[in-house]
Amino acid sequence: VQLVESGGGLVQAGGSLRLSCTTSGSISSIAAMSWYRQAPGKQREFVASITSANIISYVDSVKGRFTISRDGAKNTVFRQMNSLKPEDTAVYYCSGLTYGSIRYWGQGTQVTVSS
Repeated sequence: VQLVESGGGLVQAGGSLRLSCTTSGSISSIAAMSWYRQAPGKQREFVASITSANIISYVDSVKGRFTISRDGAKNTVFRQMNSLKPEDTAVYYCSGLTYGSIRYWGQGTQVTVSS
């Protein structure tokens, strides 16, 4: 499974960005797609996930601001981020978890929110 993120960049506080994660390879083996982020000097943290059954979860800090979704072919996962805050600044990683509990990672995309 290969994962490629896109859509990061620099935005002012209160602005919006849309991240995409395109998957290839054994797509049918993926049970859930997730977004994680890692800010400078901090551990990587879970942000949002969507399962093959479209069950969605968010970390409390992004509820109401971020939305995770997937396209009809289920090989691209999106994350709309609204009302961005400086504390959202991080490298955002797309991750795929297979039914065999193997986790794959994308290369990451930088999101910087200026105050």
